[in-house]
Amino acid sequence: MWGIRSDSWTTFEIEPFRMKVFPWILGIFSCVLAQKSPYYKDDRGTMVHLFEWKFKDIARECEEFLGPMGFGGVQVSPIHENLIIPGRPWYERYQPISMKIHSRSGDIDEFKEMVRRCNAVDVRIFVDIVVNHMTGDANPARGTDGSTAETSVKAYPAVPFTSEDFHRTCAISNYQNATEVRDCELSGLHDLDQSKEHVRAAIVEFMDRITDMGVAGFRIDAAKHMWPQDLQIIYSRLKNLSVTARFPRNSRPFIYQEVIDLGNEGVKKAEYTDFGRVIEFNFGIVLGNMFRGLEPLKDLKNWGNGWGLLPSQDALVMIDNHDNQRGHGAGGATILTYKVPKIYKMATAFELAHPYGTTRVMSSYSFTDPSAGPPAHPNGTIISPEIIDGVCTNGWVCEHRWHQIYQMVIFRNVAKRSPVTNWWDNGNNQIAFSRGRLGFIAINGETSDLRANLTTGLPAGKYCDVISGSVEGNKCTGKLVEVLDDGTALIDIPADAEDGVLAIHIGRTSLLQ
Repeated sequence: MWGIRSDSWTTFEIEPFRMKVFPWILGIFSCVLAQKSPYYKDDRGTMVHLFEWKFKDIARECEEFLGPMGFGGVQVSPIHENLIIPGRPWYERYQPISMKIHSRSGDIDEFKEMVRRCNAVDVRIFVDIVVNHMTGDANPARGTDGSTAETSVKAYPAVPFTSEDFHRTCAISNYQNATEVRDCELSGLHDLDQSKEHVRAAIVEFMDRITDMGVAGFRIDAAKHMWPQDLQIIYSRLKNLSVTARFPRNSRPFIYQEVIDLGNEGVKKAEYTDFGRVIEFNFGIVLGNMFRGLEPLKDLKNWGNGWGLLPSQDALVMIDNHDNQRGHGAGGATILTYKVPKIYKMATAFELAHPYGTTRVMSSYSFTDPSAGPPAHPNGTIISPEIIDGVCTNGWVCEHRWHQIYQMVIFRNVAKRSPVTNWWDNGNNQIAFSRGRLGFIAINGETSDLRANLTTGLPAGKYCDVISGSVEGNKCTGKLVEVLDDGTALIDIPADAEDGVLAIHIGRTSLLQ
């Protein structure tokens, strides 16, 4: 791996080499592992993407809901100043005009306050950053903080970037050609050259500035369109996470990268796993197929490694994201979204119940036009979600507040790192499994009832199904499941039930005899 043949060294020569090189190798290995850790507090295990939320609203949501419900973190939409596009589509966020912190979500002071308040309730902040490109051509080109650019000549004085900082102008037409994918323009967006020292320095300065404010890491947009060696150099130069924000000393920023690789293109996701996690797009595509009934759920018995998916420690996983729920990116009509709520909740429950990968759930606003921006006033300012009886209004969907989803976030926290045990299936689309002795889930994906005595792995006792209800006054508001001394229980999920899932765990939702 290091380009050295072991048989070319004498014993005398190799020992000093080991003494000098191995600590260096160990240091690199430790840094890589650290960049794959989200630094969640306690046993939290899931982040939510609060797509297009304002900073003030995110801060309040951290305090009132995400912290108490055990969410580990929030991914926020790009925070840099972006090009204002007529009609204010969501994708304007992905056209930077400067690296100032000022977007429709708020300004730098509001961002700092959000990070402080979320960290105070043990919810980490992860920033979606766009450093592959700047804007496309626009005239006039004005940003959300008033900055201007001469896009036709690739001049962005607010950074500053000039034409010397960009790759040549060319369109991507052949995705089998990795050089073209990385050096040409994605959808006409002016492509930065990350091999240039000035570009690297600007990116590092931007990321370090955000790190100093207390964030835990970054989603790297369009990482597929940048050379892995350039990204590795950029990441290696980043500051450690802020000790002031209560991160352990020498903690590295969590890095997770957008690399859409379905196995048939020139760029491979494995090229990016040496220095961070990669978003595993095949995860949502395969589960979309299976929960739509195109493949039997029984095949999920060996889910994870071996499905063409990345190793678990390299993957960040999701059912959908802001791109593919709109038909962009990857997956097409197989992608499940809030628009098919029953099977979406079932797939998300499986995602959160299974130990594979680091999980992220989506929180959307409703749309019919795929380009439509978030709910907004006539002047373009975003309308805040209003929470009534725990449900978002004003055009916001807020899947993370759906009972079936946030209860499974808690399930994942309780299950911790326990393995999948006691797998059961009916040979088709009814499945069940335990997470050691900590949790149990059953899923009915058929048009017939699931009614069977199954091994749960849990200690004997009476448990509340967290999908259909919760505990109130020492009673279940939903189904009650009694686990017998041998660990078995009668599991009943009618085909016409509102939810096709039942889940129990030893946490606060259990009722002991």
